[in-house]
Amino acid sequence: MTPLQTEIERRLADTDPEIEVLLAEIVGGRCLRIFIDHPDGVTLATCERVTAELSDMRERYSLEVSSPGSERPLTKPAHFRRFVGRRARVRSRRPLAVGERPMSSFTGELVGASEETVTLAADGGVIAIPYAEIRRSNLIEE
Repeated sequence: MTPLQTEIERRLADTDPEIEVLLAEIVGGRCLRIFIDHPDGVTLATCERVTAELSDMRERYSLEVSSPGSERPLTKPAHFRRFVGRRARVRSRRPLAVGERPMSSFTGELVGASEETVTLAADGGVIAIPYAEIRRSNLIEE
């Protein structure tokens, strides 16, 4: 998780603690894209509240606030644990050894998630990937 995502989570926790920040990323240097979730679902009004709460960030970035959709981002150990048994794609920061060749993109079933690693049953076999090595990850629509 990035420091920017941590800051956004902290700020939103003060105003609406039920909003979960799934991913906050800067795209193209000028756009801040934020995926959120809420126990009652994400509505336009929810996105508007988050945008208003983060209005000062609009001085540096254009804001995009939306629901996660079917290919929900996974950024925290709790996200991976919640979706054990589902299919996911995990992209690593650098190639990792699986079988005979290094790979940096893995697609398969989430079979485990500890505090340090996520375990994926992928085409090349079962691999444990440290969270620090994950560049991006998301569920795959089944």
